[in-house]
Amino acid sequence: MRKVLAICVLGGLGFAAWVAFCVLVPTGPRQQTFVEFKTGSSARRIASELKQAGIIRSSPAFLLLHLYRHGSLKAGEYAFDRPDTLSDVYNRIVRGDTYARVLVVPEGYNIFDIAAAVEKLGIDSQQNFLDQARLQVALVHDLDPQAPTLEGYLYPDTYRLPRKDKSPDVIAAMVKRFHQEARLIGLATDVHRIVTMASIVEKETAVPEERPLVAGVFYNRLTQRMALDTDPSVIYAALLANRYRGTIFASDLQYSSPYNTYRTAGLPPGPLANPGKDSLLAAMHPSKTDYLYFVSDNQGHHRFARTLDEHQRNVADYRRAVGGAGHN
Repeated sequence: MRKVLAICVLGGLGFAAWVAFCVLVPTGPRQQTFVEFKTGSSARRIASELKQAGIIRSSPAFLLLHLYRHGSLKAGEYAFDRPDTLSDVYNRIVRGDTYARVLVVPEGYNIFDIAAAVEKLGIDSQQNFLDQARLQVALVHDLDPQAPTLEGYLYPDTYRLPRKDKSPDVIAAMVKRFHQEARLIGLATDVHRIVTMASIVEKETAVPEERPLVAGVFYNRLTQRMALDTDPSVIYAALLANRYRGTIFASDLQYSSPYNTYRTAGLPPGPLANPGKDSLLAAMHPSKTDYLYFVSDNQGHHRFARTLDEHQRNVADYRRAVGGAGHN
């Protein structure tokens, strides 16, 4: 009996040592390895796939840890790029720490900016993203049946994207986010006009409290049949024609395009960029003033004017502040 007991004790100690070794001593790949668990995968299936991929030493040890912890194992794709303990691997799957590429889209990015960011992350080529942004306009037909592209409806936000996502998936996520925000702020009518105006406001000022004032100026100019004369429209027209050179030249101001508001009266045919919530709200609820002009004060804000004479004085002040390099 003593021998049997000793064998049992030694066996138990050996088993405990084996479990401790499997759980506490790091193992795994030294280069990035992806493992994907389908929705509904059992703990046994997850353990088996981890073992086959060389992420853990033992499937039974994983299952024993799971029996002890009772964690909820999350489906998704995981990236493992260094040796790790079984406990850390298990904790990652319980947290749902899945692999994702993070796409950051600031307010005011246009489709060209987003396409460049998409390509930089290795998601897709710029050209394919631009093509899809034109082809998938049906995604916003419920809000804007006349949208020429999805410009304006790719909502600025931070997106965590699965590794296999391509341009159509990214676009669908961004448009879905726009729909969510539109519902929250009550944007349901005159959407094309409001989003177009919001995109201009977004590009003209980064100061939240000035956005309703800027929107009011442009609405006032539309009412009085004045040209909007907004530089962002000139830049966008040049981008569409693949002729933008990083700054505005006199030839750009004269370039014939429906998007060039120095040459074409009224709003451009569609948005110039993708506005955020504050600009959308400003376009929906502009300030009621009689301002018709504004110019930078060279300190991050703008000076607003009711008359051309007043505006020209503000422009002169701005030019003096920047040593004669200002623009209207």
